[in-house]
Amino acid sequence: MRLLALMILFSVVLFGAENNETKKNIQEQMKKEQKYAEEQKFYRADEYDFKGAEVNEESLKNIPDQPEYNDDFDMDHTYD
Repeated sequence: MRLLALMILFSVVLFGAENNETKKNIQEQMKKEQKYAEEQKFYRADEYDFKGAEVNEESLKNIPDQPEYNDDFDMDHTYD
């Protein structure tokens, strides 16, 4: 009888420890899934509005032309 009580007690303690560990693992996995879902939302960009980042073609006309790049510049040459 004593052996049976010890086995039952051991089973309850073991099951309780496993249950706590299982809950802990489930919570960790849920956090990982939540992080993954947030990252996927970012990469898919389904819910982002990019209208504000579009270039207004009319505003480009007001930008002055840039001078041509001088690619034959020589650091050893002295200019007077």
